[in-house]
Amino acid sequence: MFIDEVEIIVESGTGGSGCCSFRREKFVPRGGPDGGDGGDGGDIIFRVDDQLGTLRDYRYRHHIKAGRGDHGQGKNRTGKRGEHAIIRVPPGTILRYEDGGLIRDMVEPGDEFTMLKGGRGGRGNARFATSRVQAPRRADYGLEGEQQVVKMELKLLADVGLVGFPNAGKSTLLSRVSSAHPKIADYPFTTLEPNLGIVQWAEYESFVLADLPGLIEGAHQGKGLGARFLRHIERTRILLFAIDCTSEDPRGDLDKLRHELEEFDPGMRHKPAGIALTKADLLGPDEAFEDPFTDLKVPRFLISAVSGRGVTDMLREVGQAVKKFRAEEAMA
Repeated sequence: MFIDEVEIIVESGTGGSGCCSFRREKFVPRGGPDGGDGGDGGDIIFRVDDQLGTLRDYRYRHHIKAGRGDHGQGKNRTGKRGEHAIIRVPPGTILRYEDGGLIRDMVEPGDEFTMLKGGRGGRGNARFATSRVQAPRRADYGLEGEQQVVKMELKLLADVGLVGFPNAGKSTLLSRVSSAHPKIADYPFTTLEPNLGIVQWAEYESFVLADLPGLIEGAHQGKGLGARFLRHIERTRILLFAIDCTSEDPRGDLDKLRHELEEFDPGMRHKPAGIALTKADLLGPDEAFEDPFTDLKVPRFLISAVSGRGVTDMLREVGQAVKKFRAEEAMA
């Protein structure tokens, strides 16, 4: 199950208490204080794990607590530190406060962020010995850990976002060009969650393609599967609009899709885009396709994910564009 939003409570560990103890050995009747310090509590640490692709591990795990530090012991033995709570999240996870304020954007695999430090361990009585007070009977309690409500929001990381109305052939295309196996059927809203596929477009060259659930008019207001999945498009380098070439109004379909994206995020209008005119196999043998997008300066591809017509050429051009953008980002 694909889960891209969860709310959890995290709590760092409480520090262990210091020990009040005195040295007791044979022939040493009045040994000095030897109480050790308590161990510090464990931290709350978020770590990006590129083997994860969803937040489902935290769907029913709402309270995560780090370990408590052990108490100090005699003979100046410090208590063991509490175990850290490592919260593994997929790349593209955004951490927010309860009010929605940004805490951190977790993007790079291996990236770590310590959100809450564990409580400090209390001092043992050996710490309080002075020339005037040689047998202190004082030791500190460990400090309490901290608590925080955290909202986690996942935005998928993909090179190309495949956008279109329901039943436009997006999932069929993804299954054709990658090893992904999205659900495919001849009815709207077959795809209920994003699907990612790795597309090999040349030897040693590939890009990540995201098939997003079909949009409908009013998606930016939450209609259909709505804004819940629109945010996954924000991080893509390129938009690939899937337009059914047998539609009565292909140009109108594109305008509606662009409107929904721009209403959700005005910055979408500046994102590089291409048009995949799908279902070319449904055109009659003598039926010529009249391109309604000749006035647009965007790449257009007449394809059939069923027969493979035009797919290879499209992947090559999209792959080259992705490679160019990656190189530019690396130099920036």
